[in-house]
Amino acid sequence: MPHPTLPRRRLMLTALAGGATLGATPAATQPAADPAGNAAAYRFRIGAIRATVLSDGLIGGPPAVYAADAPELELREVLRRAFLPADRLVLNLNTLLLETGSQRILLEAGAGATMGPGGGRIFAALAAIGLAPGDIDAVVVSHTHPDHVGNLRDAEGGRAFPRATVFAPRADWDFFMGAAPDLSYMPVPAEFRQRFGAAIRHSLEPLRRDIVLYEPGAEILPGLASLPAAGHTPGMAAFLVHSGGDQLLLTADLAYHPVVNIDRPWRPGPDRDPASALAARQRIFTRAAAERLPVLGFHFPFPGLGHLLRLEQGFAWVPMGWQF
Repeated sequence: MPHPTLPRRRLMLTALAGGATLGATPAATQPAADPAGNAAAYRFRIGAIRATVLSDGLIGGPPAVYAADAPELELREVLRRAFLPADRLVLNLNTLLLETGSQRILLEAGAGATMGPGGGRIFAALAAIGLAPGDIDAVVVSHTHPDHVGNLRDAEGGRAFPRATVFAPRADWDFFMGAAPDLSYMPVPAEFRQRFGAAIRHSLEPLRRDIVLYEPGAEILPGLASLPAAGHTPGMAAFLVHSGGDQLLLTADLAYHPVVNIDRPWRPGPDRDPASALAARQRIFTRAAAERLPVLGFHFPFPGLGHLLRLEQGFAWVPMGWQF
């Protein structure tokens, strides 16, 4: 990226940092369920697996954060045509609960309060379907950014999912939980980088003795395969849920929002290694389109389900119709 664009990106990410509360205790600001609000759970099946998208709420920031190489005027016009505001791109937090008959597995823990006041809804969403954190047997995270691990720590500093075995990619654990991880790739002030790293360590500290570290490419649990997708972080994985002949691909943070990262292939700004992230995005999106796999985007508009359509140049996002 040409150097003259750095001040604009730094300004945008600084604005995002000002609205966040990185390092805050997730459960301390747990919002109550709103009986008059919209649904935060969406159920469907993957073969014999009962699947439920559970919303942990919303985060977001200036659109240029999530489309780092987009020309400013073109980005504004694309957002206008998509009926989206030009000053803030809203991202969902779509965690996925799998019920296999013998286990309840949560894919991604959600943000809690680590990325602002809009997260932390997953506990109310669980309660709305008759479950408590103690009913979860396993939590598997694709990578250890705060919006994926923020709910792992409760208000007392313990494990928010007390019975769950937690799985995380080894390379992410080694990088973020080691001594003073190098976050200089993030084009933000040093204070933001410090709070970002502290939020990760704060969320994961209760698990230091018994977290299970995996290598992407492994079958983590029966019916749950991980796919190497490093670049956004050193060890990020995508997930493939499978049962019988049915499959669902979870793309983690390969893309933040379909309008700016799929329909327009602009680069997500927070990628640590942009070249590796682009290669992973192309490889996994190509497979999804060729095999016509249903896809779940973690940050896509709720419930985040759809398909990737291969075009002559790039891809298009086709949301699934709502199933009653």
